[in-house]
Amino acid sequence: MKKIISGIMELNLPNKLTLLRIVLVPVYLVLLAYGMNFLALIVFAAASITDALDGKIARKYHLITNFGKFMDPIADKLLTHTAFIMLCAMGRLNVVACIIFIAREFVVSGLRLVAVEQGHVIAAGMSGKVKTVLQMALVLLLTVTSGNIVTDIVMLAAAAMTLYSMIEYVWQNRAVLGGAK
Repeated sequence: MKKIISGIMELNLPNKLTLLRIVLVPVYLVLLAYGMNFLALIVFAAASITDALDGKIARKYHLITNFGKFMDPIADKLLTHTAFIMLCAMGRLNVVACIIFIAREFVVSGLRLVAVEQGHVIAAGMSGKVKTVLQMALVLLLTVTSGNIVTDIVMLAAAAMTLYSMIEYVWQNRAVLGGAK
């Protein structure tokens, strides 16, 4: 236990924020499962803020690490996809929207892996960032309500942007799929 605590203490602030986001995932789930929606909302909002902060701090202070490059996207997917699945299981999130959200990440992650093997890096684009904001807004809304016209509109917008983002990533990086360097 001492080694774990020592290892965590040695991490820089952005990496600690990433770990905090991972720790907050089960907290969000338990609160949501037990109907403590407002507390779940606060936890998800706090976790979402760590997502924005860790990257900004890492870039500003040149604290980018391999640990951060590896764990940050995992923490992001754990947070959002766990929420999607739980909200879908609770009947708050449309199953098709949930599938779109998760499928997009498989496609883009797979594309990035192929690109890395070919020596390319696929940076996050603006459509991916807009997609993330819409998805997180949707989770926040669905955490405190089972649905209404506003949540339906945000869900449709998030699903549409998610599909657009996936198509854009694939189209802009189609040479990677052909094996071109």
